[in-house]
Amino acid sequence: MSTPRIALTGLGLITGAGDDVEKSWSSIAAGTSGIRTNTLMDTSELLTEWAGMVTGEQPADVDRCYGLAATAIREALESSGLDLDTVDRDRVAVVVGSSLGAMPTLESVHADLVHEGKLDAERAAAVQLPCVGDYIAAEFDLRGPRVVLSNACAASAVALGYAAELLWKGDVDHVICGGVDPLASLSAYGFSALGALDPEPCSPMSASTGLTLGEGAGFMVLESADRAASRGARVLAELGGYGLSCDGYHQTAPDPSGKGACAAMAQALDTAGLTPGDVDYLNLHGTGTPANDASEPKAVKLLFGSSVPPASSTKSILGHTLGAAGAVEAVVSTLAIDRGTLPPTVNTRGVAQPFGLDVIPDTGRAGAGPEVVISNSFAFGGNNASVVLNRPGRPSSAPRRTEQVHEVVVTGVAGLAGGAGNTADLVAALGDERACFTATEHVQGVGEVLVGRVDVKSASRGINPSRARRMDPLSLLAAAAVADLYGRHGKPSRAEAEGTGIVFATGYGPVTSVLQFHKGVLQQGISGANPALFANTVVNAAAGHVAMLHRYRGYTATIANGGTSSVLALQLAARVIARGMADRIMVVIADEFPEQALATQAGLPGYARSGPVVPGGRSGMVLSEGAAAVLLESERSASSRGADVLAKVRGYGASGESAGIGRIGRDGEAWARALRGAMAEARVTPDEIDTVVSAASGYSLVDTAQSRALRLAGLLDRPTITPKALLGETYGSAGALGLVAALTAPTRQGRLLLSSFAYGGSYAAAVFDTEA
Repeated sequence: MSTPRIALTGLGLITGAGDDVEKSWSSIAAGTSGIRTNTLMDTSELLTEWAGMVTGEQPADVDRCYGLAATAIREALESSGLDLDTVDRDRVAVVVGSSLGAMPTLESVHADLVHEGKLDAERAAAVQLPCVGDYIAAEFDLRGPRVVLSNACAASAVALGYAAELLWKGDVDHVICGGVDPLASLSAYGFSALGALDPEPCSPMSASTGLTLGEGAGFMVLESADRAASRGARVLAELGGYGLSCDGYHQTAPDPSGKGACAAMAQALDTAGLTPGDVDYLNLHGTGTPANDASEPKAVKLLFGSSVPPASSTKSILGHTLGAAGAVEAVVSTLAIDRGTLPPTVNTRGVAQPFGLDVIPDTGRAGAGPEVVISNSFAFGGNNASVVLNRPGRPSSAPRRTEQVHEVVVTGVAGLAGGAGNTADLVAALGDERACFTATEHVQGVGEVLVGRVDVKSASRGINPSRARRMDPLSLLAAAAVADLYGRHGKPSRAEAEGTGIVFATGYGPVTSVLQFHKGVLQQGISGANPALFANTVVNAAAGHVAMLHRYRGYTATIANGGTSSVLALQLAARVIARGMADRIMVVIADEFPEQALATQAGLPGYARSGPVVPGGRSGMVLSEGAAAVLLESERSASSRGADVLAKVRGYGASGESAGIGRIGRDGEAWARALRGAMAEARVTPDEIDTVVSAASGYSLVDTAQSRALRLAGLLDRPTITPKALLGETYGSAGALGLVAALTAPTRQGRLLLSSFAYGGSYAAAVFDTEA
């Protein structure tokens, strides 16, 4: 059975150019700039007062991020004609890309802490990055799989790729997919500190003297072309394919050769079954910075040679909307296909186009009728993302690369948690039944609490010191896990390394870097804005550091989805390898919890006041820092290099519920759907599961919900291991650490089922076979 073609049936857009699709498109096609004076913050210390600011009034009772997203989603649903009351909401996924999330509110909470010493724990917990997806699910009552991608400025282009993987596999019927980012002082001061902002409205591919920040949201309704036809929906365009790559070159600058960006575009076309000669228009990343505007034309010429199609940068009109840019520009590219007009680049300042490209100036090029469009998005950490959109029904020039052609296996694992600074220590602690959370720290208003602290300096001892000095704690944890894996299973050759991808995942991201950078701004203004810290505030910074350390040049994505991050990352990597678009991918998951994060968690219900932690015993949970690395590769690749196979990947399941931010359902119904989904894809019955790797943590709300889910899925009587009893609640890395625990146990655990949850009501499960 061939994989479905993906139809875009609904669009929603809110930008500085307009509060909806029609207003934004009218401004874009006419070349009317949406860049104006930024009135949302004091710009007196910044390099510029200009921004692509949304002017429509936003709701006062939610963060600006949430309001922008809701506006675009409502429009997308309305334009698609999709009545959610007539479809199975369990099969409607939420896939969103964001770099900042609800940063305006988080900045306010942190300002109160810095200036007044007051921490509003509930408010802080409600504006973490994964909450973007949770808010959308609750607002629109969506109960399918849920994931937040955060590859900085490529985030929502990566989200489109993740949505495609779900639809190609048939996991869901519809995907609400897009991106959102608000204007925030963190990014404004950060880009000012880097010297990257243009004092005037930006001039991409012309003067190239810096970028202009923007804000907004772009969302799409995606579904199979057959499903769209069956309900009589008008298809605006098709999502043909996507490609991702990492440069492994620099944390903030692209590879000047353009090779990584070229690889992303080529992979996107290959997936879609198209060639460079099929492309009619390029929506460039086109930020206006000298580095981007010099490297992107090189990448384009590497792929297209002398036959480069017309191109433009709509950031000249909208500003750089950061994590929303990929989705916003995909909406614009879809409109170009549907309306037959190519968007322009404005504000050329009379500068002759210096790169030899056909850059459309000033106003839209009507009557062009593009059938195939590439939209590019690049990001800090050397992340490259390209999306191919095409006219509905347009035939491919070659076979599409969307079906499974390989089996996927695990060939390496490593993990660390709390006091266990490497895999050997972790295995010993599990064998001795010794808790890894032995530190105690004082939390104001709570008292002394247990916590699992990783000695980051010791764990990262083998990392090149000159590299380590540029890395934040989250990146060091990730790098330590990868180094430990290679120490246990052997290092790859240089050619193997360059063919390796990296999928990084985290529950909550680089908390230390974000808080330290913002504290400097709060206390000292622009003089306290440390550009080195700012480079590490993006969630995918760790992936960039690890890629540079090991010369990775392959596929890359970053997931920030709370406690389901491990399983979702493993799922994504396995799907890409199975399609033959990567030979091997290193999946790395890490979370660090500085004192402010510990204070937030300990101030909420369910934290243990003393040891031991007893899953199912109402003891409460203990927060613990942790990291894990899991090497996935095709069975063919593993065989060709003689790698030991630790397990085969068998199946995944994911689900959600509209529980609301910070909540989960007590009935276990949604959680059970994820467990059943993983077994269904693996084609096993509950009786054929030999070991359940439990997510029970000692917090009765979670443990009771999972117990009910296991009962509903027919798994309650299966043998179970509870790693969190000794490792603590590591959130993002918990699922992967459970896999490490099972695969390093003295005896084989047979067929494993990983169970995971995230606050906000999302669940993910996976089946691995150690006997196959």
